[in-house]
Amino acid sequence: MADAHVLPDDCATVDFADPHTFQRYDPFEMWRRLREERPVFRQEPRAGRPGFWVLTRHADVLDVYRDNKRFTSERGNVLATLLEGGDSAAGKMLAVTDGRRHRQVRNVMLKAFSPRFLESVAERVRHMTDRLVAETVARGECDFARDVAEKIPMGTICHLLGVPESDQGFLLKLTKSALSSEHEGASEQESVRARNEILLYFLDLLGQVREKPREGVVTALATGSVGDHPLSEEEIVFNCYSLIIGGDETSRLAMIGALPAMMEHPGQWKLFKEGEVGLDTAVDEVLRWTTPAMHFGRTALERVTIGGHTVEPDDIVVLWNSSANRDEEVFDDPGRFLLGRTPNRHLTFGHGPHFCIGAYLGRAEVGAVLASLRTHAAGFSPTAAPRRVHSNFLSGISSLPVAFTRS
Repeated sequence: MADAHVLPDDCATVDFADPHTFQRYDPFEMWRRLREERPVFRQEPRAGRPGFWVLTRHADVLDVYRDNKRFTSERGNVLATLLEGGDSAAGKMLAVTDGRRHRQVRNVMLKAFSPRFLESVAERVRHMTDRLVAETVARGECDFARDVAEKIPMGTICHLLGVPESDQGFLLKLTKSALSSEHEGASEQESVRARNEILLYFLDLLGQVREKPREGVVTALATGSVGDHPLSEEEIVFNCYSLIIGGDETSRLAMIGALPAMMEHPGQWKLFKEGEVGLDTAVDEVLRWTTPAMHFGRTALERVTIGGHTVEPDDIVVLWNSSANRDEEVFDDPGRFLLGRTPNRHLTFGHGPHFCIGAYLGRAEVGAVLASLRTHAAGFSPTAAPRRVHSNFLSGISSLPVAFTRS
């Protein structure tokens, strides 16, 4: 980030709820200094928003992820809802439900994510991606974000849910606005509107599925139950929303971010192209390096000591994955992109009870793109400057014009 502003002497004075912070400054230098100087601190209230704790070290982030007794997700799990005082989906959507109900609903959803079904979806992803990448490389130039990466995760999660192909473009437009934006001028009202439209879409789809069942997770949820009690309409719709948001954003932004990472580290692309590093380790390093979901959050239920600081009941605690994934105490030379890195204890999919339910498919999608690039592309280079998303939650690129050379 050559055009990044100079960081203040005390990095803890920047506003971590402001999306501009992550464009204005070099985030990795900011996180490095915070891990070294102030790994745990409280951002005081500002701009009418409540204060919150900022955790930057891998060990502290991991401890809170694991601790579902003293911390809850039910008052929100991202800054957008935590700072508004709660999440309307609490106790209904898996991501913001804890305890016994979380386990029960997760088990219902896992039935729809059976290994056999997931492998059949992953195989479809590999075939679709290989064809798409081959056609794109043969064309020579493209916007990799729009022409490749946007098509794969959305197509996969819609297939998984049972969403008609004709609706995928509409849902992609909404998911790209729900938690981030492709331009700085977007308002919070636009994000709220996008989130509500997604919920309304799935409410309508649920009605269709109940009249005429089809293969997919929507049908599994509509016919699922905990004991003798079916899932409520709200639970079904909120969890469809969660799946399509999570299933699109992380994989899409990770696979887009893989290209500039390899363009900036041509030696790593060469090793991968020549088969000197394996696909699985390459996928994990892309996920660590890109960390599309910069943070997740919790609310303390009781007094807790973290890194020598006392966190009081009802305090908001924000876990910065983007810092934890570069922690020098966990990763050797974390500022280097190393496709053969092992072990790789990244937290891109979270950890503990709320570990991402779609992690298997996310890995499969990123892996399919990397494998197809290795097969069809000899190399790639930028043809215009990339455009980054505008968000305090998601990190990544929304437009990536590139030129390919064929193998």
